[in-house]
Amino acid sequence: MPDPQLVLATRVQAALSAAFGPSYADADPVIRPSQFADLQANVALPLAKKLGRKPRDVADEIVAHLDVAGVVSDVQVSGPGFVNLTLSDAWITAEVERALADERLGVPVTGRPQRVVVEYSSVNVAKEMHVGHLRSTIVGDAIARILAFLGHDVIRDNHVGDWGTPFGMLIEHLLDLGEDAAARDDSSVHDLTAFYQAARQKFDGDPGFADRSRARVVALQAGDPETLRLWRILVEISKRYFNTVYRRLRVSLTDDDIKGESFYDDLLAPTVQELEDKGIAVISDGALCAFPPGFTGREGEPLPVIIRKRDGGYNYSTTDLATIRYRVDTEHVDRMVYVVGAPQALHFQMVFAVARMAGWLGDEVRAEHAQIGNVLGTDGKILRTRAGGTVKLVELVDEAVERAGAEFDKIDHVEPFDDATRAAIVEAVGVGAVKYADLSVALDSEYIFDFDRMIKFQGKTGPYLQYAAARIRSVFRKGGLAPEDATGPIVLTHPAERALALQLLGFGGVLEQAGETAEPHKLATYVYGVADAFTTFYENCHVLNAPDAETRASRLALCAATLRTLVTGLDLLGVPTPERM
Repeated sequence: MPDPQLVLATRVQAALSAAFGPSYADADPVIRPSQFADLQANVALPLAKKLGRKPRDVADEIVAHLDVAGVVSDVQVSGPGFVNLTLSDAWITAEVERALADERLGVPVTGRPQRVVVEYSSVNVAKEMHVGHLRSTIVGDAIARILAFLGHDVIRDNHVGDWGTPFGMLIEHLLDLGEDAAARDDSSVHDLTAFYQAARQKFDGDPGFADRSRARVVALQAGDPETLRLWRILVEISKRYFNTVYRRLRVSLTDDDIKGESFYDDLLAPTVQELEDKGIAVISDGALCAFPPGFTGREGEPLPVIIRKRDGGYNYSTTDLATIRYRVDTEHVDRMVYVVGAPQALHFQMVFAVARMAGWLGDEVRAEHAQIGNVLGTDGKILRTRAGGTVKLVELVDEAVERAGAEFDKIDHVEPFDDATRAAIVEAVGVGAVKYADLSVALDSEYIFDFDRMIKFQGKTGPYLQYAAARIRSVFRKGGLAPEDATGPIVLTHPAERALALQLLGFGGVLEQAGETAEPHKLATYVYGVADAFTTFYENCHVLNAPDAETRASRLALCAATLRTLVTGLDLLGVPTPERM
């Protein structure tokens, strides 16, 4: 569906060029919603200062050159120079009908497709996922879904922590338990948290075990076949666990999307060598460092990016630089989106700066850090268990589903269903509640994780949106119709019909914005607006019992367009929409 704001922005820009010359063709027309019309162009006020004229005169000149025939039914200049634009009902209905006939709802595939890697989730082998992985996983997945829908070639990248010194103690602990324990689902090996903690306790308390662990790390890094075989056992156990969580969360990551730290191990030395050869990496205090310009400490001293430690070992910065180099040289990406916590902001700023110094990033390849804010408890502090420990992600989802079930049983259900159907619905509602609550907040903002608020069937929540979609599906079942058979024609006879139709037209523009800025909360806010407009429409306009056949057909078409927009939008956010509720 064409976004009216984008359509009118193009028309106003053409008027600016015609009225004041081609140099103003790219000026921002400042199109905003208006309480006096559908939309308002506010460009006359800032433009008047440049032209040395009165804003109202500038507005009149814009209107005189404005070609909006067939799109706008009324144009008025008000106040000091606001251009109020009321869209034509005929144009609105024609565009909604056109979208209904299109499998993509009128959202075009981008004319400039990019190869985009989205790095998200980034879990650790032999460790359970916790609340800290929640936002990166579901926000990153939404970004990847949106970009793929827009027509970009998306590479999902789960940058798993599967290498380094901890694996020495983990492999030795596995050997102590007996390798056969890995094959038994009832063994402690499959309780990743307990397994890791036991290995750590032995490492800290048993010098002999610690010595064996250190030797095992050396063997791992040297490529010892037996050590690598044991390491792969731990990786495979972890993958099975990760996939269980991803399926529960409706996340699209698969084993094929994993490129762990181990994947880049052979690329570290060549990456470091290239940085040395280009004079970017130099020895400083025994370590090999790069000093990107503009980064200084409290005393004004240059801040280093340590690329190789004094002992000759590598670190996260080395791996991240090798990763960028690989993505540019081998995967030929145009854009990299790192969905990682906000505390890593300085790290990524400096790593990106070094990559630009090396020529790996530039005008043709861009890297961006989609900063993830913290999840807080109702006390305003980092969300933790009552005992002060880290909240496991699976336990968080379990509680959400349990609470959703209790809340679900309180509402007036659209249609009856059996126990198995109820269980599936409640699972979808609980998961959807958690995901939508997170996705509806700007990704760089902290938010309070409040079960009582997020599982409500009223307000800006996942269950409210799911219920709206289920209500529309119920309308079609009661009418004995399929949504795809409702094509109109659409006639707007009530303000609530017009408001809903107008809201539907914003879908394509919102998706484009969300994809360009990697901000899925814009889509989350939009679909809530669609559900809210539909609720007002449903409360004011009879559908199946409409006064005549023409009105009934029109309102059913509006219902069909709303359903498809809600389902598509929520699917791009990774939020399920149950058939019945």
